[in-house]
Amino acid sequence: MRDTSFAPGRILIYLIVSLIAAAYLVPIIVVVLNSLRTSEEIAQTSMIGWPQRWAWSNYGIAWADFCVAQTCAGIRPYMLNSALVTIPATIISTLLGAVAGYAVSLWRFPGDRWIYGIVTLGLFLPQQMRLLPWTIVLRDVGLINTLSGLVMIHTIQGLSFTTLFCRNYYVAIPQELIRAARVDGAGFYRIFWRIVLPLSPPILIVTVIWQFTHIWNEFLYGVTFTTGQQQPVTAALIALTAAVADIPQYGVQSAAVMIAALPTLLVYVFGGRYFVRGLTAGAVK
Repeated sequence: MRDTSFAPGRILIYLIVSLIAAAYLVPIIVVVLNSLRTSEEIAQTSMIGWPQRWAWSNYGIAWADFCVAQTCAGIRPYMLNSALVTIPATIISTLLGAVAGYAVSLWRFPGDRWIYGIVTLGLFLPQQMRLLPWTIVLRDVGLINTLSGLVMIHTIQGLSFTTLFCRNYYVAIPQELIRAARVDGAGFYRIFWRIVLPLSPPILIVTVIWQFTHIWNEFLYGVTFTTGQQQPVTAALIALTAAVADIPQYGVQSAAVMIAALPTLLVYVFGGRYFVRGLTAGAVK
C-alpha cells in the first residue's frame, strides 16, 4: 500500500488545521505572557511581548490584594460566588434533565412530544429575550441580587440542554429492559434508579461538563441581576477593569483572567476525552 502520509492534500489539511489552532491560541498566549509581565513593562513596550522579568506576584495580587468594587480582596470572593452558583446549578439541572429525558424517551404518555418540544424550545431563545421575564420572577420571589437567584436561573435554563442530551442518549436503551422491569413490578422511579441511571455515566459526564463551563463563563445574568459582593467572577472582572481605567494594570488583570478561566480549563483537560465519548455513546442505537 502506498504511503500517503506526506501527500500534498494531507499536508494542506495539516497546514489549515495548524493555522486555525494558532488563531485560537494567540489570544490565550498573549494573556498568559502578559500575566507574567509588569504593568510598567507592558506600558513601555506593547501588549505583545516576552516577559523581561517574570512577575509571578501578579497572581498573588489578583487573587487576594486587588481592589474590585471598593473591596480590596482580589477576585477570591468572586471565585467563591461562581462556585456557589455553578456547582449546585450543575448538579440539580443534570439530575432533573436526566429524569425528564428518561420520561420523554422511554415512557409514553399523552402529550409527551409536546412537553419535550416546549422544554427544548429554550435552546432557541436568546438570553436577552429572557431578561425581562427573569427580572419579574426574581423580583416577585425576592431573589434579586442573590446567588440563589442565579442558581434558579441556570438550573431552569439548563434543563433544555440536559433534557435534550439525556433524551437522545436514552432512546438507545433497549425497550425490552424497560418492559421486563415493568413486568417484574418496577415503577417509574425504580426503573430509573436501578436500570437507567447505572447506564447513564457517559451522558451525565457530558451534561456536567457542558453545564459547568456554560454557567461558570456566563456573564449577562451575573452582571444584570447581581451587584457588589454578590457578583460572580465574570462580572467582577469587568468591575476590575473599570476600577483601574485611569492607571491600567494589565499584568494583574491578565493574571485575574487566567485565574478565572482555570476551573473550566481543568474541567476540559481532565474530562475532555469523556465529553467526546459521551456525545457519541448514544449515536448508534
